[in-house]
Amino acid sequence: MGLILDTSVIVRAERRGHSVADILSQILAKHGETEIGISVVTIAELMHGVQRSKLEAQRQRSQTFVEDVLAAITAYPVTAEIAQRVGVISGQQAERGVTLPFEDLLIGATALQLGFELLTHNVRDFERIPDLVVRQR
Repeated sequence: MGLILDTSVIVRAERRGHSVADILSQILAKHGETEIGISVVTIAELMHGVQRSKLEAQRQRSQTFVEDVLAAITAYPVTAEIAQRVGVISGQQAERGVTLPFEDLLIGATALQLGFELLTHNVRDFERIPDLVVRQR
């Protein structure tokens, strides 16, 4: 069993001045020795934030932080199986009148496909993905 970190976990830690090593050690201390990963979707979301930085110094700090994330945490690709799972979940939830953010579906489906749990600050959206074990950070 492992953990997929949602983007919210990484962003909040960065805003609080934590390093990637800090993030990982805190997670391991709380959840025990476990594999930790992210979805490539998180990389896209992080880079979006880098580009939206107003000040060049902040942009560079954020870019370095993203590079540190990539060096320390395995990034899992969106595979054909994950995409199929997203389509099934999205279609089933739409039939129930539930719309989920596409990025969250991709991240959650990655965790499901790997047999991992998901660690997030955004419990509300992820709890609506069937069979996904969601842990609040």
